[in-house]
Amino acid sequence: MRVRDSVVVITGASSGIGRATAEAFARKGCAVVLAARRAEALEAVRQECERHRGAEALAVPTDVTDAAAVQGLARRAVERFGRIDVWVNCAAVTVFGPFEETPLEDIRKVLDVNVMGYVHGARAALRVMRDQGSGTLINVSSIVGVVSQPYTHAYGMSKYAIRALGASLRQELRLDRAKGIHVCTVLPATIDTPLFEHAANYTGRKALAMPPVYSPERVARTIVDLVRVPRREVVVGPMGRSMVLETRIMPGTVERMMARQVDRTHLSRKEPAPAGRGNLHVPAPGKGAVHGGWGGRRRTAVRRLTAATALACAVTGIARRVRTR
Repeated sequence: MRVRDSVVVITGASSGIGRATAEAFARKGCAVVLAARRAEALEAVRQECERHRGAEALAVPTDVTDAAAVQGLARRAVERFGRIDVWVNCAAVTVFGPFEETPLEDIRKVLDVNVMGYVHGARAALRVMRDQGSGTLINVSSIVGVVSQPYTHAYGMSKYAIRALGASLRQELRLDRAKGIHVCTVLPATIDTPLFEHAANYTGRKALAMPPVYSPERVARTIVDLVRVPRREVVVGPMGRSMVLETRIMPGTVERMMARQVDRTHLSRKEPAPAGRGNLHVPAPGKGAVHGGWGGRRRTAVRRLTAATALACAVTGIARRVRTR
C-alpha cells in the first residue's frame, strides 16, 4: 500500500510512540488525525505535523475508554478526509506495584485503556475499512506480551490481550475474505518515552527504563513500514527479538532472568518514589513529549543484560547436551 497521501488515525498521539508515529506519517505527506486526552498536547503535535510539507493534521481530544467518543473520532476523520487508510492503536498507561498492594481500580483502569481502548479503536476502524474494502489496523503491544515481568501485572496482561485480539481479527477477516484489510501487531522492547515518568507506582522505588532503551522513532519507522508491507507481528529492538526467541526455547530460564533484571534495573535501588496514580485517572499536564530522557544511558547495565542472556543460553545448551548423553 502507498503511504503518501494516506489518512492515518493515531490514538495516544500526545506523547511517546504515538507522537513519533504521527510525525513520521506527517513527514510522508499523510493526513493525520490525532487522538489523546490532552487537548494542549494534541495541539502542539498538530502544529508540529503541519510544519511538514503537504501534511494536514486534525486534533480530536478523545478518551479511548469511551466507545462513543472513539466512534466520534472515526466519524470526524471520515468527515474531514473522506476515508481512513490506517488506524494505529497506541494509547497506553501502566502501574507498577506488588500484586496484592496495587489498587483494584488502578488495575481496571490499565485494562480499560490498554485493552478496551484498542477494542473500541478496532471496531471503529474496521467498520470504515470494511465499507472501503481496504485499510490497515496496527496495534502496539510490547515484548512483555510475550515475556512477562513482575510488578506490572495489568500492563503485561493488556499486552498479551492485544496480541490475542490481533490474531483473532486476522482469522475473522480471512474467513470473511476481506483480503484488502490487514491487522498488524507491533511489539517494542523498552522505548525512550515518558511512560515511566507518568506511571502509577506503589513499589516505593522510582521506575526506570530497563535497558537496552530504543528510540520511539525506531518504532514509528516500523509502523510506517507495516503500511507498505503488512506483517502479522514484528518485534522492535534486537534485544527484544532475542528475548522473544529465547522464551520459546527456555521459558523458565528467561522468566527467572527477567525477574532479576526488573528488580535490578527497572526499579531504582537508590531513588525512592512516593505512592501515586500518575496519569491513570487524570492526564499529565503540559504539551507532552516524544522522549522520556532515557536514550543513550546506562550502557553498563546493557552489557550486563547481554552477558547474562548469553550465559543463560550457554548453561542451558550445556545442560541439554549432558541430558542427552
